[in-house]
Amino acid sequence: MAVTVETLCTAFRGERRLAAGDALSVARALRAALDAEPDGPPVLVFDDATGKAVDLDLRGSDEEVAWRLAPPPRGPGRPRLGVVAREVTLLPRHWEWLNAQPGGASVALRKLVDGARKGNEAKDRVRRAQDAAYRVMLELAGDRPGYEEAVRALYAADRTRFDAVTADWPADQLDYVRRLAADAFSG
Repeated sequence: MAVTVETLCTAFRGERRLAAGDALSVARALRAALDAEPDGPPVLVFDDATGKAVDLDLRGSDEEVAWRLAPPPRGPGRPRLGVVAREVTLLPRHWEWLNAQPGGASVALRKLVDGARKGNEAKDRVRRAQDAAYRVMLELAGDRPGYEEAVRALYAADRTRFDAVTADWPADQLDYVRRLAADAFSG
């Protein structure tokens, strides 16, 4: 998924949180920080929703950076409905059952997927929080004391142990990791 101006991000420079907010605001703060201290610690930027490291292209003017982060314009014509044709491999008995359903195979598959999504919503939220926090922890704290135990506590949903082993981490990093991990402990 591409980073757009609406993507919420958090940037770190060394142990310190440098900026947080939409991608354009973070990009502007990064440019200012890099201009002020070009030889400072390295910068890492994370997508707040996924914990994945993102690369903000800071070349050019503020307008050029904003243009690159803008979502692509919609072309003329009918809007896309989001329907994507893909191949699904099933056994013949599965196809027979699907084709016998009201509306056919596509409608039946959409209903099955929607039902599974609703039924697993809480588990999916916990898993997304664990994965986002893990990605950030690996980048920011992978060499810190207690890192491995913190990962085990994160995936065991043991908030008490997680808080104990991460207590000595730098404040900005700790605050961010705990915020990303919050849903991992609510399941």
